[in-house]
Amino acid sequence: MTKGTCRLEGKTAVVLGASSEGNMGQVIARRLIEEGAHVLVSGRKEAVLASFAAQTGCAWAPCDITDEASVNALADTASEKLGGIDIAINATGWGLLKPFLEVTRAELDAMSALQLVGPHQFFQAMIRKMAKSLGGRGGSLMTISSATATIMLNDHAIYMGTKAGTDHIVRCIAHEFGHEGIRANSISPGLTDTPMNAEAKQVPGLFESFRNSYPLGRWGTSEDVAAAVVFLASDECFMTGENLQVNGGLTLRRNPTREEINAAVAKAMAEG
Repeated sequence: MTKGTCRLEGKTAVVLGASSEGNMGQVIARRLIEEGAHVLVSGRKEAVLASFAAQTGCAWAPCDITDEASVNALADTASEKLGGIDIAINATGWGLLKPFLEVTRAELDAMSALQLVGPHQFFQAMIRKMAKSLGGRGGSLMTISSATATIMLNDHAIYMGTKAGTDHIVRCIAHEFGHEGIRANSISPGLTDTPMNAEAKQVPGLFESFRNSYPLGRWGTSEDVAAAVVFLASDECFMTGENLQVNGGLTLRRNPTREEINAAVAKAMAEG
């Protein structure tokens, strides 16, 4: 997929989860803009959104995906500012890593609100703007899932479970709303070099412990995900209800075990 070819010329797009500098949502938004789309970015940090919008010339609006009224307001604002919604992407997430027996009820509720209930609300609001029977023109819905919705990783159960649940909601949407001209798909990166993982990347040996799990020999980037988004958003895409494993073949193998990660970190620290 070559940048700058304007494959999305004239289309409109909402990217939710773009309010951290340089995060996956912002990388996706930049790529959509390069491809000719009119983009509105959203999230909880208004100053970051305003700065990004000023840099790129896109629109912005605040939204908390866990708040249904906020999500509905985002759909209304985006439709008004963009003149309709053709593409809607949920790129929110919280990478909670915690031993299974230590996860609290408050964390369960927070993760469910962010990665299961929230996306469901987001999809509902966007479908109401996209559905042909409601005056929309169809379109492409996407959510960023995770390879760990398919393969195991220690201390990650509630993250993995909510991502997997949302993947199945995407399949339901594809089944029920295809006749409205709506496609719905999810994208599953593996370990990705993003701001959310910046702290983990600073731990000597941690990222390296994953390298042998990737047939293509490297962990992923946000640009890899953005390239897949462009295809799913384009009129070339005849795909719905699918989960794209954009992770260099990671799901052909497995994530390293806790013991393998700890051994790699201990070796790197001893050598460093």
